[in-house]
Amino acid sequence: MPTRPLWTPLHSKLHQTLRHRKLLPPQQLVLIAVSGGQDSLCLSKLLLDLQPKWGWQLAIAHCDHRWQLDTGLAAHVEQLAQRWAVPFYLATATEVTETEAAARKWRYQALSAIASSHGYLVIVTGHTKSDRAETLLYNLIRGAGADGLQALTWQRQLAPRVQLVRPLLEVSRQETWQFCQELQLPIWEDAYNQNLKYARNRIRNELLPYLQTHFNPQVETALAQTGELLRADVEYLEQEAQVLREQAMPPNAQPGQINRRVLQGAPLALKRRAIRQFLQDTQTTAPTYEQIEAVTALIAAPNRSQTSSFPGGMTVIVEGDWLTVRSGQ
Repeated sequence: MPTRPLWTPLHSKLHQTLRHRKLLPPQQLVLIAVSGGQDSLCLSKLLLDLQPKWGWQLAIAHCDHRWQLDTGLAAHVEQLAQRWAVPFYLATATEVTETEAAARKWRYQALSAIASSHGYLVIVTGHTKSDRAETLLYNLIRGAGADGLQALTWQRQLAPRVQLVRPLLEVSRQETWQFCQELQLPIWEDAYNQNLKYARNRIRNELLPYLQTHFNPQVETALAQTGELLRADVEYLEQEAQVLREQAMPPNAQPGQINRRVLQGAPLALKRRAIRQFLQDTQTTAPTYEQIEAVTALIAAPNRSQTSSFPGGMTVIVEGDWLTVRSGQ
């Protein structure tokens, strides 16, 4: 007779989070992204133990970056999948990535391809409350607004019909470590996480411990809560800005035009967001703070006023009631 899994407070916490937030519906096909580190191992074991209650069909995917220090890691994760009797999928990079951003982009592309090919509608990752705090600090230092500060959200669309879900955003890295120790899960110590040439690792290993010691022992929780509050604010503001933009771009508007008279009476926060959405539709790169501010200033500017040239030679000019995008060609 099989032994029942050990039920810990973390099992109860995740079970309640999933019920409250409706992140993983019952009977869902769920692909777990497993790096081999403590967070992804903790998440995998929790989901496996909760599986009888929820009826998921679980599988494990691992992304091999071909980094020298990770030699043997893919085989290690595959052995875990075999031990837990779940399907295993491996994606191997064709090129060795050098930057955090490039590695992260490739991972999500690889996971999306696996999920789409095998019918998994949900990919889950082991991002924690600690990751949320680090991301908020990282984006704050880089000059992000509210959108960047709440960037690590509970779920987002990763590909057509594939949802990315992060069920552990209320769990700290210390909790995942204790869980792995208690259940004797074989953590693969990632040397990459100790490399201080990466900004996120300096935040994790130097900045956050300093803030905990000298400012607030619960700084991770405080920052994660700030991110959660901002998430709801951003969601609401984006919806309102979209309504405003649609009102300012009626069917009779020419492509690349937005009615500034409609925008004039709106709060500044909505003007900025409506302009950002407008610019996103007219250029291939994300609009910068300076570009958004320059176009927002045109809402109340004299006729024939225009911005300085944007990348590619694009400008925005005032033409009566309209702001019009002019290409550089």
